[in-house]
Amino acid sequence: MSSPDDANQAKRQRHVAMETLCIHAGQQVATDRSFGAIMPPIYMATSFIQENLGESGEFCYSRSQNPTRHAYETAMADLEGGEYCAATASGLAAVKLALDLVAPGERVLVHDSVYGGTRRLLETVCKARHGIHVDYVDLRQPDVLEAACSSVNGNKVRLVWAESPTNPLLQLLDLGQLGSKVRKVNLSRPAGASKVLLAVDNTFATAFNQRPLEYGVDLVVLSSSKFIGGHSDMIGGALVVNDKGNQPDLVEQVKQIYKAVGAVASPFDCYMALRGMKTLALRMERQAETALKIARALAGEPNLLEVHYPLLRDHRDHELCAKQMRTGGCVICIRLKEDVSGIVAQTEDRRENGTNDSSEAVRRFIGALRIFALAESLGGVESTVNHSATMSHASMAREQRVKLGIFDTTLRLSIGLEAAEDLLADLMGALKAI
Repeated sequence: MSSPDDANQAKRQRHVAMETLCIHAGQQVATDRSFGAIMPPIYMATSFIQENLGESGEFCYSRSQNPTRHAYETAMADLEGGEYCAATASGLAAVKLALDLVAPGERVLVHDSVYGGTRRLLETVCKARHGIHVDYVDLRQPDVLEAACSSVNGNKVRLVWAESPTNPLLQLLDLGQLGSKVRKVNLSRPAGASKVLLAVDNTFATAFNQRPLEYGVDLVVLSSSKFIGGHSDMIGGALVVNDKGNQPDLVEQVKQIYKAVGAVASPFDCYMALRGMKTLALRMERQAETALKIARALAGEPNLLEVHYPLLRDHRDHELCAKQMRTGGCVICIRLKEDVSGIVAQTEDRRENGTNDSSEAVRRFIGALRIFALAESLGGVESTVNHSATMSHASMAREQRVKLGIFDTTLRLSIGLEAAEDLLADLMGALKAI
C-alpha cells in the first residue's frame, strides 16, 4: 500500500524528463511491498481480506480500487501532470465519464471535427437519453467560444470538448488560447454558478507530444488502447483531472461517478498499458520521425489530392504544431484521387464537392498494400490504414462527413516502427495500383 512518502515521490517525479517519467511515473514501486517486484504484478483478486470490521484498508474490492490499477492510474496522472486518473474499460468509457459531469439541460460545446465515436456517444446517448444539449462549433475560430457562452443560453454551457490533433484530419486547437478563454468566461459568471470545464482528447498526441493540463485544461481523455499500450493488444481509457483547475472539488466528483458507474479497466489491461507506457517516448519519437519523412514524400505525389500532417509547411496549423507539440505525431491523413481510367466515372462538379464514390480506387490502393494492415485502431508498433468513411466515422451521414472534409477516399495512416523506406515503398506501390 502507498504512503504519503510515495505520493510525494510521485509528485517530484513529474519534473523529470518525459523519457524518465514514462518508466518511473506514479507509485509503481509501492505496489508490491512483499517482494519488491520491479514491475507491478497483476492482482486479479476481486476482494481483499479486511483485518477487522470497519478497517478495510486501501484495497477492499477491485471495482473500487485495485493495486495494479492504482499503479497505472498514478503513473498516468504523473505522465499528464494531473492530480488524479481514472482508468476505464475503454477510451469511450473515459469520454462518457467526463460527460457524466454534465447535468440534463446543460450544454456541451464540441469541436465539430471530433472522432466519430465521440459524436455517436453525444448524439445517441447524451442528447437522446440524458437531455444534454450539444452544439458543434469550430473552436479554431477566435470568437466562437465567447459568443456561445454569452448567448441567451450561454449560462448553461458546462463543458467545452476539444480534440487535438483531430481524427482523422489532424486539425490542431490552440490549447493555451482555449484555456485562457474558458478562464475569462468563468470569471464573468456570477457566484454560485457552475463553472465551464475544458476537456481535451489527447489520444493522438499523448503526454509525449503535449500536456494539455499545463494550459489550464481541466480534463484530459485518452484511449490507452492506442499509443499508451502501443502493441495492439489491450483495450482501455484514461481520464486525468487537473489539480489546479477552476473547480476545487472536481477530483472528488470524478471519483464519485467513477465508483458509481464501475466502468473500470481490468487489472490485466492496466498491466499491459503500464508495460506499454514504459517505451512510449522511444516508440513515438521513432514513429514521428518516420511519419514526417513519409508525409514529406507523399506531399508531392500526383495521385493524392490531400496530405495532412501538422509539420508540413502547407498545413494550416504548422506554426501552432511547432509551438505546442514536440513532434508532428505518428498519424498521416491522405485523400486519394478517384480512378482516372474511367472505372469510377464522376463529373468534375461531384469530384470537387467530394461526393464521389471512389470505392474502386480505395479497394485497389488497400489491396496493393503489403506492409500496412487495414485495421480499425491505431498507435501500435505495426503500421495500419483506416478508411474513415466506413470505419472511424461510419456512424456519421455522408453529408456530415463531406462538410467536415472527410471524403470517400480519405484514409488515415498510423505509422509504426517498420523501416521508413519499406513503408514508403509500400505506399508508393499502392498509389501506382490506382
